[in-house]
Amino acid sequence: MVDFETVKGTEVKFGENDFIQVARKKAISEDGENMFLSLSRGFFGDEGDRIWKKNFSIPDDQEVLDKIIEALEELRE
Repeated sequence: MVDFETVKGTEVKFGENDFIQVARKKAISEDGENMFLSLSRGFFGDEGDRIWKKNFSIPDDQEVLDKIIEALEELRE
């Protein structure tokens, strides 16, 4: 069994009730811990609760993160 812990995160709200959570998370299992970055998309339900639709994880590696940031910045041009 794996437990997940959000170490740090922020939400980017868009549309009427949609959001993307950008977070650093930790997966904890009997084998140890693994840090990773997570992009999760969701929306707010009628009661204000978060409903998750999709998730994408990125290795917690500075070189990989720098390349992703660079690729995203190139899309803005």
